[in-house]
Amino acid sequence: MVTVEQSDNVAIITLNRPDFRNAIDTDTGIALWQAVQEFEENDAAAVAVVTGAGGHFCAGADLKALDKGIPWNPNFGHGPLGPTWHTPSKPVIAAVEGYAVAGGLELALWCDLRVAADSAVFGVFCRRWGVPLIDGGTVRLPRLIGESRAMDLILTGRAVDADEAYAIGLANRRCADGQALATALELARQIARHPQACMLSDRTCVQQAAGKPFAEAMRTEGELGWQYLQSRGFADGVSQFVKGAGRHGEGS
Repeated sequence: MVTVEQSDNVAIITLNRPDFRNAIDTDTGIALWQAVQEFEENDAAAVAVVTGAGGHFCAGADLKALDKGIPWNPNFGHGPLGPTWHTPSKPVIAAVEGYAVAGGLELALWCDLRVAADSAVFGVFCRRWGVPLIDGGTVRLPRLIGESRAMDLILTGRAVDADEAYAIGLANRRCADGQALATALELARQIARHPQACMLSDRTCVQQAAGKPFAEAMRTEGELGWQYLQSRGFADGVSQFVKGAGRHGEGS
C-alpha cells in the first residue's frame, strides 16, 4: 500500500497500489498517515518526497471501494486521505508522473513543492461525479495559483497538463517521463543542504502569514524572524559567512 525508504537525508514515501492508479482506500490512508508521522519523528530525514508506483501519482479516494460498501473512516488520520489536514513540520515534495487528480491533486497540493513529468495530468476530476474537495483543495489551490485560475479548475473539472501546470505555478519543476522522482530527490537534497532551523522558520512564516492583512503578516515575519535572530543558529550562520561559506552559490 505505502512503502518508505531513505536516500541520504530524504525520506521517499511511495503510494503502491498501481492497479488502482494509487487511489487511496482506508488502509492506504492509514499507512500514509503513519509514514508521515514516522518522517516527522525521523531526525535523519530533513525532506520527504511523496510519489506513486506504476506511472501515476494518485487518482484520489478509492470510490470503487466505497461503492462496494467497504467501510471508510474520513477521520482516521489528519484528513480523509491521511495527512491532508495536517501541516508537516518539514518540507515535502510531490514527484508526479501520470494522474494527480481529485484527491490526488489535493495530496500534491498538500506538499510544499511539486515536480511534474511530461505525462503529469492535474485536475479536479471528482467534479464529474459530484464528489467534493475535502482534503484542502479549495484552500490550497487558490493560494498557490490565485482565485481566478483555481475557480476555473474547480468549476470545470478539466484536465491540466504538465506545461500548463508549470506555467500557472501549480508545478515548480518540469522533467521528462520517468525522471520525476530523481528530479524531486535532487531538489530535496538541495533543500536539505541549507541550515535547517532558519529555513524552517521562514517556511513557518509563509504558512502563518498566508491570507493575513499586510500589516499582520509583517508582524508575523518580524516576530518569527526576531526569535530566530536570538538563536545560536543565527550566530553560527554569521560565523560561517565570515569564513566564506555559501559563496558562488555553494550550499552549506
